[in-house]
Formats: sequence, structure tokens, C-alpha cells
Amino acid sequence: METINKNRLFLASCLALITTAMTFAIRARLETVFGPDGAGLTLEQIGYAFTPAFWGFTLAMIIGGPLVDSLGIKKITWIAFITHAIGIVLTLMADTMTSLFIATLFVGIGNGMVEAALNPMVASMYTDNKTKMLNRFHVWFPGGIVIGSLVGYLIMDVMGLPWQAMVATLFVPVIIYGVLFYGQKFPVTERVQLGISTSKMFASLGKPLFLFMVFCMFLTAASELGTTQRIESLLKTSVAAPLLVLAFINGIMALGRLSAGQVVHRLKPAGMLLYSAIFTLAGLWLLTITSGGMTFVAAAVFAVGVTFFWPTMIGFVAEYLPETGALGMSIMGGAGMLSVSIVLPIMGHLMDNANATEALRTMSILPAILIVCFLGLSMYMKKRKEVKN
Repeated sequence: METINKNRLFLASCLALITTAMTFAIRARLETVFGPDGAGLTLEQIGYAFTPAFWGFTLAMIIGGPLVDSLGIKKITWIAFITHAIGIVLTLMADTMTSLFIATLFVGIGNGMVEAALNPMVASMYTDNKTKMLNRFHVWFPGGIVIGSLVGYLIMDVMGLPWQAMVATLFVPVIIYGVLFYGQKFPVTERVQLGISTSKMFASLGKPLFLFMVFCMFLTAASELGTTQRIESLLKTSVAAPLLVLAFINGIMALGRLSAGQVVHRLKPAGMLLYSAIFTLAGLWLLTITSGGMTFVAAAVFAVGVTFFWPTMIGFVAEYLPETGALGMSIMGGAGMLSVSIVLPIMGHLMDNANATEALRTMSILPAILIVCFLGLSMYMKKRKEVKN
């Protein structure tokens, strides 16, 4: 009987997530290529051209989530591979807002399918360490952004090569993760393992705790990804190379997620989320009043804040609401990306008509709301634990 090679599957999953993350960093660099000083698009137009990366991601996760249980993790993973490849080719050919929009849509669908398939796969392979292993898996989102940021900086700013050379580097992780997944036996999702019915899964999606977490996911994802995706425009007057700040932020995030197991043990997921919101708020405000070398200090505070947001939100649902299954995790991820698709044009409008400081201060409202939400969640989870005991 063919056995499941967990190590190979996990490695391939990490490379698929690196691909996803590199698209975020490279897209951030493309903002200047297609912007007012390049192809002539306004920052608001670029915001709209980039939105399919996020609502396309959402669409893929909402569709892919329930299909993971019925079609299996393997098929959804190969859909991710195919749409990633198509998206990269179309990006290389993009020369207008419309063609960039379509290319970004395919990349977004590929990214969404990666999360739809591989979050539940990691949860099903490591049932006793879900939050820890999901954080370890998501090390490679900031890790991939570091790689993509450095690749973009070296190819375009140091070597002076055309932007197409930067985009073409995405084929490297895509091909490697395709080779690693090829011929492997995939596990079934945890919901299938536990025999939880489809009706119970859908009923669980209406639980107040799940709906509350979906609402919070809107705010955590927008705080993190809305800011980092527009880093070039937000920090172009503060530092010489905003992509290096992006690499710095994500390097801190990667290191933090590697130590997630110890943090989870001490703070529990709800506590992690509360402290994350506090640091995120502080970091965003510091970014509005710093420049030069001090920008990196502000960026470090922001990075500490957003490090545990995404994987801990997913891990919380996997741990405390397992009956929501792969669909529950997909809805969480989809909600997060949908929120980013909403805030990107808003941020572009603020920067076109006001300035980057105004955009950052507006974004800081989100973690301020989250502090209140996660304080309440911490109190609720503590009381729930006392009742169970």
C-alpha cells in the first residue's frame, strides 16, 4: 500500500506558498512599472488592476474549499499549478490595465487554490499540532516575500534588467513544487477523516464564534496585506528602496513564525491575536512619523504585529471549530483576501488625492478595532475554558 510522504508533501506545500508570496512582492514592484512614472496608470487604477489577485483568491478559496473534500486535495493542488503557470505567462504579456487585470486574476486563483488545498492538508497531516504547523507552513509566506523582494531589487534596481526577467523567476518555484507533488499520495481532509457530515459542516459555519472570526479576518488581513502590497507608494518618500523594507518586514515575520510553537504555548491563540493587534497599531502610526533609518524601526514594530495574524486566525478555526472543515479555513482565507481587494483602491485614492501618511493613518483604524475584538475574544475563551473545567 502506497504511504503518504509527509515530509515531501510539506516541502512541496512550502514551495507552492513561496510562489504565492513571490507574486505579492513582485506585484508590489510592478506598481512603479505600470504607475504614473511608467505605463501611466494612476495609483487608483493600479489598485483596481491588482484587486483580482485578492478577490480571485477569495473566489478560488470559496469554490475550492468545499471541493477539497469531494474532489480531493490532489486535484485542487494541480488546478493551483495550472492557473499559476497561466497567470505568470499572461503577466509577462501584460501591457495595459485590462491585460494586467486578467493576468492578476489567474495568479490570484492559483494563490487561492494553494491555500484552499494545502491549509487543510497540513491540518490533516499534523492533527496534534495544527496551529504550530500552520504557522510553520506560513513561514514561507513572508519568506517568499523576502525572496521576491530581493529578486525584484536585484534584477531591476541593481542589474537594471527589464521587469519581465523579474516576473519570469516565478517559474522556478512553480516547476519545483510541481515536480515534488508529482506522483505523490495525498491525505484526505480532517473532516473526511472524522466523518463529519456536510450538513453539520454548513450548520457550523453559522456559529457566532465562526462569524466573529470571519469579521476579524477582514481586518487582520487588510492591516497586513493592504499595507505591504502598496509599500512602494507608501514609503517612496521615506526611504530609497521600499522593497528592502518589505524584505525586512517579512524576514522578521518568517523568524517569528518559526518560533510560533513556543508563543502559542504561552499566550494561546486569542492572546497572540491581541498582542498582534497592539503592535500592528503602534507600527502603522510609527510609519507615519519616521523616515530614513528609523523607518526600519517602525517597520520592525509593524512586522512583530502582523507576524501571527494570518496563520493564527486559520489555526484558531482549525483548532476550536474543526467541524467547519476545509470550507471553514477557505472562508477565513477568502474573507481576508476579499478585504484587501476592497482597501487597495481606497488606499490608492487617498494617495492620489491626499498623501501616504493619510493612507497609513486610515489603515491604523483597523488594528484599533481589533484590539477591542481580541480583548473580548480572550475573555470569552478564558471563560469557556473555566466552564469546561
